[in-house]
Amino acid sequence: MTLFLSQMVTFVSHLRRWVWQQRGVAAVVLGAIALVAALSVPARATVVQVSPLTPQLGDTISVVIHADAAVTMPPSVTFGAATYPAFAIGTDRYRALVPTTPLDRPGRKELRVIGMGAPQTTTLTLRDRSFSTQRITVRGGGSGATEHELSRVNQFKQLVTPQKYWSGPFARPAAGRVTTPFGVRRYYNGVFAADYYHKGVDYGGGTGAAVTAPAAGRVVLVGREADGFVIHGNTVGVDHGQGVSSIFIHLSRIDVQEGAVVAAGQRIGAIGATGSATGPNLHWGLYVNGQSVDPVPWREQGFE
Repeated sequence: MTLFLSQMVTFVSHLRRWVWQQRGVAAVVLGAIALVAALSVPARATVVQVSPLTPQLGDTISVVIHADAAVTMPPSVTFGAATYPAFAIGTDRYRALVPTTPLDRPGRKELRVIGMGAPQTTTLTLRDRSFSTQRITVRGGGSGATEHELSRVNQFKQLVTPQKYWSGPFARPAAGRVTTPFGVRRYYNGVFAADYYHKGVDYGGGTGAAVTAPAAGRVVLVGREADGFVIHGNTVGVDHGQGVSSIFIHLSRIDVQEGAVVAAGQRIGAIGATGSATGPNLHWGLYVNGQSVDPVPWREQGFE
């Protein structure tokens, strides 16, 4: 009887050890399965969409970045020697606007998205474009801008704010016909203006004709000829947000104040010939991250 009990105790002990070992094996197997499953799930890759892929001189390039949800800081985009900020436009989506100008060299270019782990590079072709040459004689405004005028205008052009005011394509700011398109090279009073291009679009019209905001924004610049704006004349600058801004010059009158928020189509002034002008007209300049770009794509396609 004693021998039987001893054998039973030994059997139970072995049985318990075997059960424990099997539990350990099961845990290892389940852990291995979980690891394989985790490794099998692909990580969310950063997707970069560039439009247009073959821009021409003066175009604005839109770079949309579909980011990993783990990103905590907005990415940025480098183009040439410049770096441009990207702003959130949706859940895990960012967008940077890259300006090109008539003074850029055409050819193959690289856009690099940084701040998303390893930098991602996209190659595109910047196409050449022909710009006409114009000879004009200007009156008024003296031979150069005042320091006050240049300082205020330069500060305005460099402004980059995070809020996006505009929505959809931009509208015409004046009803008159286009008298001078974007990008024209010029001789002023017989002297060629090197490294210059017409930084905007001119609209004809009689003195007093309405000038309206092409898109919503905040008025951040009001300059008057009487206060030293001898070249620009009476001027209004509107910040549309995220590095996009409009400037309106040669106005006969100004109907808004600095700090006012304006809606698309709202009257902001009237056509005039103040400053250095050949006659009554509106000059509308559109700037993206400090560079003058062609407003036409903003009017035809828009940039959401």
